[in-house]
Amino acid sequence: MNDFRVFIDTGPFLAHFNPSDQYHQQSLKTWMWIEQQELVTITTNHVLDELATLLARRTAYSFAAVKMREIYRSSIMIERSHQEDEEEALRFFEKYSDQKVSFTDCISFAILERLNIRTCFTFDRHFTDAGFETIPTKY
Repeated sequence: MNDFRVFIDTGPFLAHFNPSDQYHQQSLKTWMWIEQQELVTITTNHVLDELATLLARRTAYSFAAVKMREIYRSSIMIERSHQEDEEEALRFFEKYSDQKVSFTDCISFAILERLNIRTCFTFDRHFTDAGFETIPTKY
């Protein structure tokens, strides 16, 4: 297995599970690439919280529950925030306030820094703005 770790943001999950999402095809292609490369995938409980709500509202609550169970049973590592992460997220929240970044993204930034992860699978420009490398543009 490859030791390279990639953070998975909300958008790629949402696009993967929702065929009507504008990024659906791009998401499927990138998920396949990640699997082929045997990359270690990491997300946060905050991303999953956001995903469950958005997926339920855009599809159906029962469908969202099934997909969330699949994620919890998968090999995707789920990192939970610490109080220090959430306090650090406030720094990002203020720093990027002019860009209307979400607090979930700011917690992700803090956790990514703590774990020393630089690459993110996302469709959200805020990660690039915060200095992270993003895929699918990586390959």
